[in-house]
Amino acid sequence: MAKGSQKEPAKPPRDWTAELQSDYERILTVGEECIAASELKALMTAKGRGSDQAGFNLYDGFEPSGRMHIAQGVFKAMNVNKCTAEGTNATFIFWVADWFALMNDKMGGDLEKIKTVGLYLIEVWKAAGMNLENVVFKWASEEITNNADKYWPIMLDVARRFNITRVKKCCQIMGRLEGSLTAAQILYPLMQCTDVFFLKANICQLGVDQRKVNMLAREYCDAAKIKNKPIILSHHMLFGLKAGQEKMSKSDPDSAVFMEDSAEDVERKIMNAYCPTEEEADGEKPKEEVQDAGKESMHLVEDKIKNPCLDYIQHIIFSPPGASFKAGENTYTNFPDVRTKFLSGEISEAELKEALIAALNELLEPVRTHFTQDENAKNLLSLVQQYKKEKLPKDSKPRRLNLIELKKVAADSHLVFAPLPNAAPSLQEAMDVLTQLKSGGDAPSVLYLSDWSARVCSCCDGDIKAIDAFYTVFLAALRSLDPQLIAKVQVLRQSEAIFADPSNYWISVINIGRHFRLNDVMGPDMKDSEGAGIVIARLMQVADIAGIEPATLSLVNGANASAIMTSMVESFFKAKLPMLAVPKISNKAEISLLLHRRESDAHITENDEYFLLDDPKVHGKSKMKKAFCEPKNIGFCPPISLASAFTFDFADSDGKLTIKRAADNGGDIVFENKNDLEASFTNESLHPGDLKTATSNIMVAILDKISASIKGDSEATKASKVLKAMAKKLSKKGKK
Repeated sequence: MAKGSQKEPAKPPRDWTAELQSDYERILTVGEECIAASELKALMTAKGRGSDQAGFNLYDGFEPSGRMHIAQGVFKAMNVNKCTAEGTNATFIFWVADWFALMNDKMGGDLEKIKTVGLYLIEVWKAAGMNLENVVFKWASEEITNNADKYWPIMLDVARRFNITRVKKCCQIMGRLEGSLTAAQILYPLMQCTDVFFLKANICQLGVDQRKVNMLAREYCDAAKIKNKPIILSHHMLFGLKAGQEKMSKSDPDSAVFMEDSAEDVERKIMNAYCPTEEEADGEKPKEEVQDAGKESMHLVEDKIKNPCLDYIQHIIFSPPGASFKAGENTYTNFPDVRTKFLSGEISEAELKEALIAALNELLEPVRTHFTQDENAKNLLSLVQQYKKEKLPKDSKPRRLNLIELKKVAADSHLVFAPLPNAAPSLQEAMDVLTQLKSGGDAPSVLYLSDWSARVCSCCDGDIKAIDAFYTVFLAALRSLDPQLIAKVQVLRQSEAIFADPSNYWISVINIGRHFRLNDVMGPDMKDSEGAGIVIARLMQVADIAGIEPATLSLVNGANASAIMTSMVESFFKAKLPMLAVPKISNKAEISLLLHRRESDAHITENDEYFLLDDPKVHGKSKMKKAFCEPKNIGFCPPISLASAFTFDFADSDGKLTIKRAADNGGDIVFENKNDLEASFTNESLHPGDLKTATSNIMVAILDKISASIKGDSEATKASKVLKAMAKKLSKKGKK
């Protein structure tokens, strides 16, 4: 567009036609609730029938676990057909959760057998009348593994934006059961939320039981500033056939009609089904419902009678347009009439059940025929039946990232985790890492940069460029401080390690989450108001350690975090990885390079508490001038700590500290160890002013060396600017 020209006017919305209105009304019948109907109208105006844009996507997911009840089979087929009717311009994506079936040891943990079950279920839908022309099946095991660089960054971003309180609400578990949550139960809803965006779903067409997870996806759009939120079209959850069952259960064969049930099975189940004609009186709840009181209702529309037979008639038999139901001598064309006649006694229980049996068998008969006459379907059914008869052994081989086997790291290494990024990397952090690396002795050392954990913990506001910038500056500083040591260290990025085998890595993260209760991962100090990403990062760190299989490792993450991680590593290795030796873990605190007592110097700004890696050399004098240095006090004496750290046993030092003094003050004095330095300061033969002057000179030289290293590296120079910009951004937000 030429400079000065006016912006082209936006295209006016298409006319809302009678055809679009018909599609809209039909799709709405699928859901017990639609959030939000106005957004559905806008979506269909833009991408529905007659649009010149690509159509819209709906999605649902299922785990190929062996059996499919009628709600997943016939009911789902009817709903899909309503959503994808000819001309609607909609595609229904089924997310085949074979990956989760694998983790749940379905079919003995054999992925090929799980896929066979998945193909069998697809044949069931085909036979049940689902029009597959506008249906796509995507297998999680393939899609997540082949697109790990897309899927997992979305999950990390989702996780970092919610606190634990919010994610817990997705678990459908209330007060008395909350303490039994595993850490994996925090990860599952985050992954399901990720699925929505990974699959580019415009509409989440799942059951009411998944409503809170889908609402999480809409809230994520607000947090991530995504304009078009997924629409939530939640279908009804059919009651179980027994009294008090809020929904059907795969584990209870008599709680539902299943797609492979014979005509005799259907008759037996329906004739024995709970079939009340009156509302439950107070205090007369069925035993099953009383025991299930800790769980929330899975129904948005209150049904005080809770009659599963009526439920089947309303939501299955009357689901197709123009459906009818014959009970006794009468044929009914709408459900309210059937309900009224049954509750008044004009339709007896026997008549209602016999009519329902006939209607269900009519729906299931094409499925039975298909698996008798179609060779492919017959073969799949035969295999699935064979799996049911076999006592399939569980896959006992633990799934984990194995970087030694992949030749990414050496065996028996010494592992050190770099600190999680921040906008102002400190000299303290660099010295801690150097000290930890030295503690490995002659073992091959690995310096691990937890870039993905940093993102999920919202370090540097979750900004990938800033996280990378931190590590670039940090490594430049380490190379300047001890080039010989760093030259021998293998630097490994977490994202690089994960991409070597993403499937096994994330399966191990989830299995670690399943092993630990959420409360144990959080520890005593972490609150529900804190980010869910912290929990994910702790699970990831155990998986990182298992993947590297070090002989020794250093953990200095703060006393509580280190204690939790030490406990988690020891517990998981002994319980789930008995073939691996538990690494020897060191988590003792290193020397402190703080310049002030935090509790006593409230006027001191945060950046005056310690030296930063990007401090100009003049700060070596200015910060040291203000540093705490009380005569005779060696319990907390920053000048002694700093002088010792950068003199005795330091790479570029001769191991001697020379303090210049005038002749009338005793002349120059040389120290060769920290003990002599402290003794001289304690007996006041060394004046605080002389000590500060000597330490200032040391710090000027150190900061000058780091600055030269950063300025001499073009990438580090750019990274330093990125961090400064991030520091300003976080300062405005009031974050660190």
